[in-house]
Amino acid sequence: MVAAVAVVSCTGDAAEQRDGYRAGSVDLADPYVPGSGNGGYDVVHYRLGVRYDPADDRLTGRAEITATATQELSRFNLDLSGLDVSSVTVDGASARHRQDAGELVVTPGQGLGSGSRFTVEVAYAGVPEPISDGVLGSGGFHHTDDGAIALGQPHSAATWFPVNDHPSDKATYDIEVTVPDGLAALSNGVPGERTTADGWTTWRWAERSPMASYLTTLVIGDYRVQTGDHAGKPMITAVPAGRPATGPEAASLARTGEIADFLATRFGPYPFESYGGVVVADGRIGYALETQSRPVYGPGFFRDGEPNYGVVAHELAHQWFGNSVALARWGDIWINEGFASYAEWLWEEHDGGRSAQRNFELQYAATDWSRPALDPGPGQMFGTAVYKRGALAVHALRRTVGDDAFFEILRSWTTERRDGTATTADLVALAERVSGRALGPFFDTWLTGTAPPALP
Repeated sequence: MVAAVAVVSCTGDAAEQRDGYRAGSVDLADPYVPGSGNGGYDVVHYRLGVRYDPADDRLTGRAEITATATQELSRFNLDLSGLDVSSVTVDGASARHRQDAGELVVTPGQGLGSGSRFTVEVAYAGVPEPISDGVLGSGGFHHTDDGAIALGQPHSAATWFPVNDHPSDKATYDIEVTVPDGLAALSNGVPGERTTADGWTTWRWAERSPMASYLTTLVIGDYRVQTGDHAGKPMITAVPAGRPATGPEAASLARTGEIADFLATRFGPYPFESYGGVVVADGRIGYALETQSRPVYGPGFFRDGEPNYGVVAHELAHQWFGNSVALARWGDIWINEGFASYAEWLWEEHDGGRSAQRNFELQYAATDWSRPALDPGPGQMFGTAVYKRGALAVHALRRTVGDDAFFEILRSWTTERRDGTATTADLVALAERVSGRALGPFFDTWLTGTAPPALP
């Protein structure tokens, strides 16, 4: 697990700054997500228990957060948007707290020593609301006709639980969701025991591999849930109950295991303890998202009535590129999207369609080289260049170093960086080590150059 970026805060009263203790930063200084993330600690585990009633859209929750102080810590923040906190304890003792513009500010009764492990418990409630990030539209907690969906990138988690909301601070999760009987409550990881009492059902999920907060999800509603196993691991898929059991959504999800197995031959072993996918019906979700172990797909990917295996390949590829190996900073998002887009080409070729080389040639001819894939700016972090120019760079690397070195680079990346975070510089260094070639100029040309690169 990677510690949060250390950014010294100058805020806090004098009492909180004395004896070498100081407040953790209120922002990790990532320009793509200003105000997100907090410094001074590294979260180890979240234990979340939420109860949600679609009838009044009210959520009540209790979060138990285990973390390690990364400095002599007098005070720290958690990201939390639109919900009211009633109590906070640190290591079982009541702690002072206040809420300020999407931040929960916690002051324990005594300072937390650097390297010490501590547990924060937060009781909270309210009517959750989505937040607009100006990129993909609104993310976070959406009330739906039959329940709710909590989903979004780069923001979503802070709309339903207190969190250090930046991918540089990954953690494991236990999630309990209590909903009215008859509704499904789907989340990440391995399913646990499901219990029912007094008209309510509690669904339990556990994600034991470190997960970035934006990869958490809740999908609550009337769904047809299929539970099985694949390669000895749970496989849970779901489609809206109103969609046919043989429709394009179900047909697409039915190949999840097959596609994941193929990608494992290219990327290395599948990195998580469960598989699956969820298709939602709400048209506000105009994208698919690689929520860890169980991607969520918006309805638009199936509007033509045909299965869409490409989007399944894309989101499953993210389980390696983006989830298991996560971003240290959002400016490197091309690594996530470039490799996932390239996985679509690999799957298409494997499934009898166009070759990866042909897709490369077509995309090369259609690319606007004035737009960079690396560090594209907040307004373009989900732009075409990130996805397609990123995929071009991946295939060009393959052509440059040869298949043997290329696939060794991919498998080394997913093995050596598993459960952690990384940057473009880390990827370049690995590619140079494996290939024995200086590749800095190559990556500069393919990721940020303003003229079409020479074809390798």
